[in-house]
Amino acid sequence: MTASRRIIGFINVGHMIDHMFMLIFPTAVLGMQSTFARPYSELIALALGGFIAFGAGSYPAGWLGDRWSRRNMMAVFFVGIGMATFATGLAQTTWQLAIGLTVIGLFAAIYHPVGTAMLVSHTDRVGRAIGVNGVWGNLGVAFAALVTGGISQWLGWRYAFMLPGVAAIMVGILYIVLVPTEANQKKAGASTRMSFPRAVVVRAFLVLALVTLAGGVVFNATTVALPKLIDERLPQLGGSTFDVGLLVCAVYVVGAMSQLVMGWIIDRQPLKVGFVAIAVFQAPFLAAAAFARGWLLIVVVVAMVFAIFGQVTFNDGMVARYANSEWRARVYAVRYLLSFGVSALAIPLVAFMHAHGGFTALLEVLSLCSLLVLAGAVLFPYRRDEIEPFEIRRAAPVAAE
Repeated sequence: MTASRRIIGFINVGHMIDHMFMLIFPTAVLGMQSTFARPYSELIALALGGFIAFGAGSYPAGWLGDRWSRRNMMAVFFVGIGMATFATGLAQTTWQLAIGLTVIGLFAAIYHPVGTAMLVSHTDRVGRAIGVNGVWGNLGVAFAALVTGGISQWLGWRYAFMLPGVAAIMVGILYIVLVPTEANQKKAGASTRMSFPRAVVVRAFLVLALVTLAGGVVFNATTVALPKLIDERLPQLGGSTFDVGLLVCAVYVVGAMSQLVMGWIIDRQPLKVGFVAIAVFQAPFLAAAAFARGWLLIVVVVAMVFAIFGQVTFNDGMVARYANSEWRARVYAVRYLLSFGVSALAIPLVAFMHAHGGFTALLEVLSLCSLLVLAGAVLFPYRRDEIEPFEIRRAAPVAAE
């Protein structure tokens, strides 16, 4: 196995860990109410600090990745998030729980700006690489519900944090051993990109900012709320955290496939084509989910998640197409700072809406946010020359960045 393939393998696993660990709590909280004697609306709000840290930590992480070492920052990510997650399982008070979730978010902030920049620097087929990497991330979202639901039901919610924490530390140790220390030389062709008119680049990044802000709220609110939404609207599950987790997992696995489809499109069509095609479905399915119940809800949310997950692929594709390699990690950092920063608003939004009217109003608000995503897709520049080979022509395998 070449160094680049090994690096991509760890980057993909890291994406799964990142999203899984950030979403352990929304399922584990279903079994915490007796431990802390607090209602769901109060407990779910404890995740706010973690999602603020998830966004706020992105730019410093990207800066360190560009200026110090992307390879070493990923080592910090694996070991740090594992230790923080294990420690959160030991929390005895709500304050300790909130602090633990915040530290998890801080280490989780490392992954996207650093890991995504490493990924696109070690592949010739950017669309396919982003699509596959997106599937790994969404499998993490899916496994968060399944693994957390099963462990919480059979061993208790504390082990739902502690066991994954140990696993992440072990992956970190393997990463340190198997991924070589970075070399000083740059990869041949790594600093090149296609030349677009300045007005086109500015327009592309303005659209990226818009869809990042609106899409961040939609993505985060739906992934946080979905376990509780299914728990409430499918009473035939009998409140089983494992059954809820299994259904949420199935929804996310199907939804994750959209990123493979979108990655295939990115390699063959201008970004705008697939972007508009996937964005147009978000608002209708979110609005339908607001009123769906029973097994119809599952059908609707599968389509809803497919559209939401697919759109994320295009956000990363924009940066890969329009940003130079030398400062790409920082561009990704700004993108994720916006995305995860504004998505922190999703936590109080979910908590407030659940306490004052339930999930119907929440999903109606999210459908309005998704209209901004559609507006961005329509405004994004159409460039046929995007699909020409534009990046990363490697002459030989290289060490990690």
